[in-house]
Amino acid sequence: MGRVGLSLILATLAACVLIGINEIGYNQSAQALDDIAQYTQTRSALSRLLQHVVDAETGSRGYLLTGDPRYLEPYNAAVAEIGQHLDGLRTSYAGNPAEYNTLTQLTYNVQRKLTEMEMSVRMRKQGNEDAWKFVLLSDLGKEHMDAIREQAGKLIDSATRRMDVAQEQVRRSLLFSRIGIAGVTVAALLAFALYLNQSNRLKRFGELQQAALQQERDLLEGQVRDRTASLAELATHLQQVREEERGHLARELHDELGALLTAAKLDVARLKSKLGAPAAPEITERLQHLTETLNSGIALKRRIIEDLRPSSLANLGLTASLEILAREFSERSGIEVATSLEPTELDESRQLTIYRLVQESLTNVGKYAEAKTVDVSLRNYSNHVEVEIRDDGKGFDTRSVRASTHGIAGMRHRVEAAGGKLTVESRPGQGTRIAAVLPKPAAPPDKA
Repeated sequence: MGRVGLSLILATLAACVLIGINEIGYNQSAQALDDIAQYTQTRSALSRLLQHVVDAETGSRGYLLTGDPRYLEPYNAAVAEIGQHLDGLRTSYAGNPAEYNTLTQLTYNVQRKLTEMEMSVRMRKQGNEDAWKFVLLSDLGKEHMDAIREQAGKLIDSATRRMDVAQEQVRRSLLFSRIGIAGVTVAALLAFALYLNQSNRLKRFGELQQAALQQERDLLEGQVRDRTASLAELATHLQQVREEERGHLARELHDELGALLTAAKLDVARLKSKLGAPAAPEITERLQHLTETLNSGIALKRRIIEDLRPSSLANLGLTASLEILAREFSERSGIEVATSLEPTELDESRQLTIYRLVQESLTNVGKYAEAKTVDVSLRNYSNHVEVEIRDDGKGFDTRSVRASTHGIAGMRHRVEAAGGKLTVESRPGQGTRIAAVLPKPAAPPDKA
């Protein structure tokens, strides 16, 4: 009877210990899960705030570039949402002075960004073309967005760290519970059997959870692929719009500004003829200076037009355009450029892709490479063309290229959008090689 009583007391004590362990673990886990939910909410609010700022900027830039008031609808909606998210975040960070200060800085930069976008939209509505284009092309908006991303990133990182701490608390509570349960179950054969049964159930639950997680990962991977394809398509569209705007601007400069400068030269010529031979030397000198200034303006206009949209591509073809580009770069930079260009037949889009690739590469050589010679080659094959730009400059480590450097990324996207492949090879002190392979367009079927 004493053993039965002792066993009953031990069983009761074990049950109490088990209940106590479970209650402690439950309370700690519940508190940690509440914290995780709160931090998840805060992080989601920050992410939505960033998304609304990006949506507002996208809408405003769409309106600035097109003048279509429909772009103002997502802009106005995003601006309205931004204030609500900031109010909610102030409430979330009210008890944390350090992070509240960061939120205050974020709020200030968001207001600066909204003010910048509002000013650009207002100037666009008022027809102040020079002012809003200056704001659009300046680095002011990028600086504001960088500051917003930096401060929002700090708050998101802080929330993530707190989530990690809470998750670690859940793991510690679960570990404590498992150890306690294992210790209690060792006291009796029945408890041990129950422990084995519970372990099997946990294993089955883990397998089900793993299968659910795998399914969710597959879904997320599909969404990422779709999103990546959508962004690539958008980037290609924006690139095409940019080239079209360049072409439009080049035509406007050629027609309008060219006509003005030509008319001015004709007026100067008429003035010279009206003055006659005995004109004062000072007047003759001034007229000559004006003529030279107009000639310089015409040359500047022609150079700007060629930079915006090379007319030589349409008039002379790709090979001649690259020769001109290489010669002008060599004269301007003092770097010797050797060309080996085979004639090829490509559509206008691929010709422009190759021209921009060579132009960007030569620009980078002039800025960073400190090279003495550059080799530009264009080889024509039956079903593809290959363009290569090689220099003997200082080179760089391709693995340490900063993420904020968009030159190579832009060239890669342009080439891949044309169905080609870009290769960048470089080592410190051994120069740089940039090569692109582009497929030729499929020939139309012969008509019978």
